[in-house]
Amino acid sequence: MLAAAFLTIAAALERARSPDPPHLILLTRNEIARLLTPAEHGLPHRLRWSAWRRRHQHRARACHYQLQATHGP
Repeated sequence: MLAAAFLTIAAALERARSPDPPHLILLTRNEIARLLTPAEHGLPHRLRWSAWRRRHQHRARACHYQLQATHGP
């Protein structure tokens, strides 16, 4: 329960600090949890992977919205 509260607050602070990062989706609770869990790769690798993943999600979302606008619901 405490961990969920921590992740929620961390995500909210990230949104308040930088509401619209260019070409990235905002950090989510799940993404913050992934960054904080120990892994075999170091923190720099996890941060690069997170940035790549968030860029990819931003592109996918933009393409989806563009298709919706041209083809309708």
